Amino acid sequence: MKRFKNKLLTAVVAAALLGSCSKDYLETKPTDAVLPEAVFATATDAIKVVDGMYRMFYAQIQGSQALGGIGGHMIYMEVLADDVVMTGQSNGWFISDYRWVNHRVPTNSSVKYHYLYPYTFIINANYLLENIDAAEGTTTDKDYVTAQAKALRAFSYFNLVQVFGKRYDPLNVPNEQLGVPLKTSSNEKEILPRASVEDVYGLIVKDLEDAIGLFTTTRKDKSHMNVRVAQGLLARVYLTMGKWQEAADLANAARQGFTLMSEDQYMSGFNDYSNQEWMWGTHQIAEHNTYFYNFFAYMSANFNSTNIRTNPKAISERLYNMMSPTDFRRNLWDPTGTNTAFPIPASTAERKPYMNRKFLVPDVNMSNADYPLMRAAEMYLIEAEALAHLGSRDADAAQVLFELVSMRDPGYTLSTNTGTDLLEEILVQRRIELWGEGFRFKDLKRLNLPLDRNNSNHNASLAANIFDVPAGDIRWEFLIPQAEINYTAEIVVQNPL
Repeated sequence: MKRFKNKLLTAVVAAALLGSCSKDYLETKPTDAVLPEAVFATATDAIKVVDGMYRMFYAQIQGSQALGGIGGHMIYMEVLADDVVMTGQSNGWFISDYRWVNHRVPTNSSVKYHYLYPYTFIINANYLLENIDAAEGTTTDKDYVTAQAKALRAFSYFNLVQVFGKRYDPLNVPNEQLGVPLKTSSNEKEILPRASVEDVYGLIVKDLEDAIGLFTTTRKDKSHMNVRVAQGLLARVYLTMGKWQEAADLANAARQGFTLMSEDQYMSGFNDYSNQEWMWGTHQIAEHNTYFYNFFAYMSANFNSTNIRTNPKAISERLYNMMSPTDFRRNLWDPTGTNTAFPIPASTAERKPYMNRKFLVPDVNMSNADYPLMRAAEMYLIEAEALAHLGSRDADAAQVLFELVSMRDPGYTLSTNTGTDLLEEILVQRRIELWGEGFRFKDLKRLNLPLDRNNSNHNASLAANIFDVPAGDIRWEFLIPQAEINYTAEIVVQNPL
């Protein structure tokens, strides 16, 4: 892992301590030039490192346009699935991923990115955890740093294990299948084999439980985690692990204090983290412009890029038709491709059926905008799904679902479905509500469902006829970067080819 991490490890420290805001701030000195004792002398300095880590959420990675921080990861998780539709070849970004090619090539840059990027946070979190106790400062500040470090490490391991490991199987505990190397030290030279999926999830849960217990102070803003976000992350984890009651309880606790959006707010572009429903989101000021490395450079309707002009991202026709006629969320997509009220970045831009206007940039010439990492709506959906899985709580699950969907659809009535029908209704609402926000590939994998792009508007040529991938197929696991296999002399073993 060392040969992947050095540059970005230093980048976090440099971004925090030097306050760099230029687009090329990743060009920094080698890791061994930064001494931990200088960086972590005080809790105030450690907090600056935390701030630098959050800036990395929208950083350029490896010099590739598609690898834009956490937003790039979110896009990958959508284009590999079924609900986001590519409408044109355009300049080629994400097309090979849409075709299920790149994540199965161990030398591909996207494979390196999905492996490198989370480990960058993990190594930095480990540095913080190893040094914060000896730093000068108040207990309150030290607890804040520890909570942030543990929550960020958990978030990173959760993203890693979901794509590189086999799915967590709630019916097969303990999950001894291969996960990812479990690094809890900052020693980059340490070579570790892949830990079991069970052990990785064990650390994730422990880190989040610790963070929840330590978060006491008010966060700077919504770009940073707090106790509610940590509870929400743990609810996600428990949902994946099949711990239904725990997931329901934590999701309910996490959403307290957040109000669901109005229709006007819902239609405003999903670009402002001050939105009352957002629990956590990126925040990127103009001086931190990342140009074509940004989530909105590919997923928005109106940023003036070649990719968006000729490949506006669309919703699956099949999913669109599952929405009630009275659901105002239907207005986020144009089924005709001719509605001139829908924003496009230029008069030469192409309109396509089912194109979206969910994501909008305030300035068509700048990709900067906030994007959501956690919303209260997701917590309603986790709570409803978890309760439905319990079997004896269908009425409670239906009530939670009603509280959410009735705010999106004035014609929605309390569901009378039970059992698998109720669960399916909840999952459809989850797909509609969270469209484009980076969940669908992981949802298919955690639920052990197949990829099914049939009977919709996916183009066979653009998708290279990848319409079906069975549940449990080896292609649901990303391959480990070949450089990691080589560096560790195959102590880190590859996923099945």
